[in-house]
Formats: sequence, structure tokens, C-alpha cells
Amino acid sequence: MHNLLCLLFEQQNKSKNVNVFKDLNHCCIYNAFMSLPPKNIEELVERCALIAGLTLGQLAEQCQLQLPANLQRDKGTVGQLLELVLGASSGSKAEPDFPHLGVELKTLPVDRFGKPLESTYVCVAPLTDVAGLRWHESWVCRKLSKVLFVPILAERAIPLAERQIGSAFLWSPDAEQHALLQQDWEELMELIVLGGIDQIKGAHGKVLQLRPKAANSKALTSAIGADGQPIQTLPRGFYLKASFTASLLAHQFGTN
Repeated sequence: MHNLLCLLFEQQNKSKNVNVFKDLNHCCIYNAFMSLPPKNIEELVERCALIAGLTLGQLAEQCQLQLPANLQRDKGTVGQLLELVLGASSGSKAEPDFPHLGVELKTLPVDRFGKPLESTYVCVAPLTDVAGLRWHESWVCRKLSKVLFVPILAERAIPLAERQIGSAFLWSPDAEQHALLQQDWEELMELIVLGGIDQIKGAHGKVLQLRPKAANSKALTSAIGADGQPIQTLPRGFYLKASFTASLLAHQFGTN
């Protein structure tokens, strides 16, 4: 696993540079990147390579932004910073982060051994009016058709500003992965349709899981009860299991 970490952060010496953006005519990264989305995949990958090895604090400084002390109240801070820098343009719209490229951006917090620290959020799960919904029409399928993963060395002991950006990589599910995702999604959605929302646990699914996603226990939404009656429950979200993203890292960096 140490070899994996070295591969993930192979550009770490870049963080020691006085100004890694000097090739951009000393422009602030805000002006250089954020004004326009990347024109193509190649340009997006090039931007990722440029920030690999930087700490979040260094990146935020280039953007003239202040990072919070921690992520307790600002869990989306890291993703939002990367969206800003890399030129994501979808905002809160129901489309990929880079709609013209069909690419979804996902940060991937890892520990010192290159192991994912948590499951990866995909999207909110629909809990009503889902009868007849098919996998290929689902938001999960569309979101995961092409993903840009950005690993972040993010152990809790490391202050937020000192957490380091790793080598990003593009991923699309192969036939086997696609089949596993579809199977998990269909089984979870069947439970939702049949009123079994409260029976679904994190252990359900081989690669995809359904978990509560809410700021607090009072943030309830409508769902189908066991007898088909309307109920109120916590919102749910689809997540990629950490064991699955670990396998993606191992495959990408040739350590499996």
C-alpha cells in the first residue's frame, strides 16, 4: 500500500515550489482557470496535473479563499474548491459537473496507505414516484458513466489546509463493474418501491449502498411505508462503497 501512496502523490515535490503557476504568466489561478470550463478532456487532465502535489491551503491561497478550520459544518468545501479551480460549470443543476464533457468530479479522501477513508457520495436517492424507473434512466447511472476521481491525503490528524492533492484519474465502469452497480441499484430500488426503506442497511449491496443523508434528524422527506402508505423518513443517498473505490485505486495505479 505504501507503493500506492507514492503513486498517488508522486508529484508531491511540486508543493515546495514558490509559485507552481508561474507558467501561467504569474496569473492567479482564479483568473487562469475559473473564468472558463476546460475545452476538452485533455485540458481537464492537464489542470489536474498542475495542482497535484499542492496542499488545499496552497490551492485556496491561489484562489484568494479562506478555508474553514475543519469540515464539521462545511463538508462540501474541498469539492467546491476543486470545482472552482478545475472549471466545473453545472452548479446545482441535475447534470455532470462538466456537462459538456459528461464528466462527474469526485474527491476521494485516503489515508497514509492510500486506502479510502469513507464511502463516496454519488447522488440523492428518489424515494417516491419510482415505480417503473430503469437503471439506464437513473441519475446514478448517468453520474457514474465517467468520473474524475481526485485523491486527497485527508487523515483526521492532518489539518485541512495541509491536506495534499493526489494524482487525479478518469474512470468509467467496465462491463463487470457496470453489472454490479446495476444489480445493487435495482435491488435497493426494489426495496424502496415495496416499502422496505427502513430495512435497508449499509451492508446491502456489493459496490453501491444506500445511506441516510441529512444535516439533522429533523430533515425528513416523503417515502413509501411497509403497507404502501406515505411516511416521513430521512433522505437517503447512494454511495460507492470504500472497498470498491479501493479496488479502483489499486487497478489505476497497478498495485493489485
